Amino acid sequence: MGLVWNAQLYDAKHAFVAQYGADLFEVLAAKPGERVLDVGCGTGDHVAELRARGVDAVGVDASPDMIARARAKYTDADLRVADARSLGFEGEFDAVVSNAALHWVHEADAAAQSIAAALKAGGRFVAELGGAGNVAILVAGVQASRAHIGLPPAPSPWYFPSVAQYAAVLEHAGLEVRQASLFDRPTKLEGDDGVANWVRMFGHAFLAGVADADADALLADVSQRLEPQLHRDGCWFADYRRLRIVAVKP
Repeated sequence: MGLVWNAQLYDAKHAFVAQYGADLFEVLAAKPGERVLDVGCGTGDHVAELRARGVDAVGVDASPDMIARARAKYTDADLRVADARSLGFEGEFDAVVSNAALHWVHEADAAAQSIAAALKAGGRFVAELGGAGNVAILVAGVQASRAHIGLPPAPSPWYFPSVAQYAAVLEHAGLEVRQASLFDRPTKLEGDDGVANWVRMFGHAFLAGVADADADALLADVSQRLEPQLHRDGCWFADYRRLRIVAVKP
């Protein structure tokens, strides 16, 4: 986390992030009056939905741009800039939820400990993040295009754990894992330039060393390489694999 985000592009072209998280919030099943922390709340849509259901929801995100846009959209919501590794809460929440955010935090142990500290005894942690093998085809395509123009492989900006790896992290933080699953979720990308928009939004680390004037050509090459695997029925798809977790603080 702590990356520079284009919050308007996120809302305009990547609304699927919040949309796919909707069923995660059904798993959360927050009740009116419960206090819930949304870690990596983005532009605030889920916080607003929770508040509409009578939940005392607080949203945090490491990106000031995301929080600024969230505050502009939802002026009465409790939205704060905070890092998942150091949330600063102690036993305040009945539940912590996180959708599509924690794979940006390489220091998973620190994040898990911070989340566990924020929970009350008996509180629950419900999360979904990229799991092992997430966007492997997309990444391979970008790396191949980089190699084609003489650039070295770019390091991955993400943490994509297996079920066993993440369960161990949570257990070390004092949480008891109740459910854990890893599953494929091919995800439709908007527009004819869906892959290019996705790389600019989420995979900008792979543009390191690429001059601004050359970025469009690189992304066109990426799209051409990936079309046989990720383009079908007139649409682009990202090869997502998601890890879903439900854990409890004893």
